[in-house]
Amino acid sequence: MMNSDNLSSVNETYFGSYEDLEIHQLMLTDKPRQDAYQSAILGGRDLFKDKTVLDVGTGTGILSIFCAQAGARKVYAVEASNLARLARGVIKENGFEQVIEVFECKIEDFQLPPGADKVDILVSEWMGFFLLHEGMLDSVIYARDKFLKPNGLMFPDTASILVAPSSVPSRFDDFENLSGVSMKCFGRELRKQKADKPEILNVAAEHLLHEGHIMTWLDLKEVTSEDLNSFDMKEVMVIQNPGKFQGVCIWFDCTFPSGDTNQMNEVVLSTNPKCPATHWKQSVILLPEDACEEVDKLDPIAFSLSLARNSENNRRYNLQLTLLDVEKEEHGLPCDCVMTKCILMKAHLQKMEVDQ
Repeated sequence: MMNSDNLSSVNETYFGSYEDLEIHQLMLTDKPRQDAYQSAILGGRDLFKDKTVLDVGTGTGILSIFCAQAGARKVYAVEASNLARLARGVIKENGFEQVIEVFECKIEDFQLPPGADKVDILVSEWMGFFLLHEGMLDSVIYARDKFLKPNGLMFPDTASILVAPSSVPSRFDDFENLSGVSMKCFGRELRKQKADKPEILNVAAEHLLHEGHIMTWLDLKEVTSEDLNSFDMKEVMVIQNPGKFQGVCIWFDCTFPSGDTNQMNEVVLSTNPKCPATHWKQSVILLPEDACEEVDKLDPIAFSLSLARNSENNRRYNLQLTLLDVEKEEHGLPCDCVMTKCILMKAHLQKMEVDQ
């Protein structure tokens, strides 16, 4: 467990980092991020009209402005860093100072104005690398439990972490021939130097060896902080696209509430490599060089992956990847891989279906 001094230091560093305007420039120019929130909020005008909203970690205030544009009666914009002062200027610049009220404090120190009822909607952009890095979801959960009405809405309202094996040529193959010079030694030392944390990079869609499996799905109306302490998965994946197995790619998706019952119109913010790139990119755990291998379509690979809070810094997670022996792991049924036992089992199941 973290002591109070360590926790205070971690929080000061975290909130202080968000006073760097270049970080906000990066987020504001992230078109998929902006478009998802704008589409979800302005596309849900019926949900926002005359409602009260709490914006947790408002930053520059742009999400609060979307809410006001959608017809919210009152927006409480909470920002722990001194960026709250800039947010007030942006809000005034857009003529919403009568609707949006900015509070410069941590959400844990925030109180609704005297006589104010709990809010109808909670909005926040809390996601970090591989969804959970930075630990801001804990603050959103706190705000949900203390300030959101029982049937209130959350934007976003679900989140999932997905995992897939991938090639990572930018960290391996590109150093085999760089301007006609072999730089394998450099690439090897670079990977060693950065081996204590995942690589944050854009993975090309064609470098995914599998479409990905869901590691965890979170209902943000129900999840607790304790639920976020650790996540584990053990998978046997059957290769869909041949290539070099050089790492495991992690990304996340978030969905937003909609007044439209047609799920085809659901707004999804995805950091899938197959979607337009975001500032979150993808998180990749690189394999040791001697563990990388060429894999063909229908080859099975097996691994376990765990995410667990760092005991020294609860805003960070320790990621651990373990390669497993596909011969010893249980395969799903039916399994499409090329192993003899799976081919025979699949044929047996198909015969049973025909006999019925």
